[in-house]
Amino acid sequence: MSMQTEALLIKNPVAVMSGLRGESARLGKVDLRVRNGRIETIASNLDARADERVIDASSCVVYPGWVNTHHHLFQNLLKAVPSGINANLEEWLAAVPYPRLARFTPELARIAARLGFAELLLSGVTTCADHHYLYHASGTTETGDLLFDEAASFGMRFVLCRGGALQAAGDHPGFSKVALKPETLDQMLADIERLKSRYHDGGDASMRRVVVAPTTPTFSLPPELLPEVARAARRMGLRLHTHLSETRRYVDFCKERFNQLPVEFVADHEWLGPDVWFAHLVHLQASEIAMLAETGSGCSHCPVSNARLGSGIAPAPQMANAGVPMSLGVDGVASNESGSMTNEAHFAWLVHRAAQGASATTVEETIHWGTQGGAGVLGLDAVGTLEVGKAADFVLYDVNHPRFHGFHDLAVAPVAAGEPSRVRYSVVNGCVVVDNGVIPGLDLDALRHEAAEGVKLLLAD
Repeated sequence: MSMQTEALLIKNPVAVMSGLRGESARLGKVDLRVRNGRIETIASNLDARADERVIDASSCVVYPGWVNTHHHLFQNLLKAVPSGINANLEEWLAAVPYPRLARFTPELARIAARLGFAELLLSGVTTCADHHYLYHASGTTETGDLLFDEAASFGMRFVLCRGGALQAAGDHPGFSKVALKPETLDQMLADIERLKSRYHDGGDASMRRVVVAPTTPTFSLPPELLPEVARAARRMGLRLHTHLSETRRYVDFCKERFNQLPVEFVADHEWLGPDVWFAHLVHLQASEIAMLAETGSGCSHCPVSNARLGSGIAPAPQMANAGVPMSLGVDGVASNESGSMTNEAHFAWLVHRAAQGASATTVEETIHWGTQGGAGVLGLDAVGTLEVGKAADFVLYDVNHPRFHGFHDLAVAPVAAGEPSRVRYSVVNGCVVVDNGVIPGLDLDALRHEAAEGVKLLLAD
């Protein structure tokens, strides 16, 4: 794909949602002008200029691009593995991803990434943070580099959360079932230094970021290494990310081993702060929510995966009301079967209403979590909202379909109705990366064939 920033004019949309909270969430029927990768003007009845490409949005609603803050792209070749389809998290880890880690050649990882980026783009994602833990002592580090390459080929903003484990069998529910040997601390930090030097851009609208992200603090690292990893990240000016409190076992393990709740445990090991966000946070006490809010530590809410694995429902409304920075993540599709952020937002809107009542969530708040909220936990301050001067990252959902006929409020249609919601256009940094429903230059038939061949190579013996 040729990544050429264009002068754009988005004309006559049905509705525009900003990603902001409160009354500012809805911008109405306004046009958007894009110059040099930024939003130059938001106003009604803008006249086209000679050098502009005009996109007719008269059958579309416009949202900020979704910011997916927790994914596992390599899992795109591990959807609906029979041995894990009805398993809980611990059983699923042992049955699905970890037995296959050593089988992921760079080529298989590349196919999985291409499949994942395509699905994300076609659901409205413009920024992806991938928690990539495809590392072990005898493996290659090449897969991290190829993720940056593939993200660039799709025109997406990409954050590599460089994962991995430093603790062998015993506590880790995945490594305990395989013969793989985890990395050493020196191996992990050396590769993170290399990745930072080659790819990391700390700007407010950067296209490439590196994050320090050991897989799970309670299982993946000896406790004495947690502060060392956090200090190394902060010396490098990098953010921190990991899984936490995904299941009751996380909580029970911390209580039994350390006589602490998980958030208390990470707090004592220098893993709280505005440069930290955690995936899941399903099982929390009120005191833990308060600690997260007081320190500005964020959450990547992954409700579909949590439901699929029977892990529970995270107290997302309570966290948001307390001031915890909230975002959305689709998690790996091996425990979701969908890499669609539209689907994730739809379920996030519904599940808390089912559990806590119809006032628990609104469409506007869910959009905020998935856009400005996500950009906030990643430190991409110029991303996530439709405001003058901000990065031109947005999607046009086509609502000219029987699915949406009869809607009184089409602005909420993609979240309220869920999939299928067709992305007609997607723009990242002023570049059109989905053009009239198509990813330019991508051969979907060839990708489907490659994915099928990849699945064959990953079948259990």
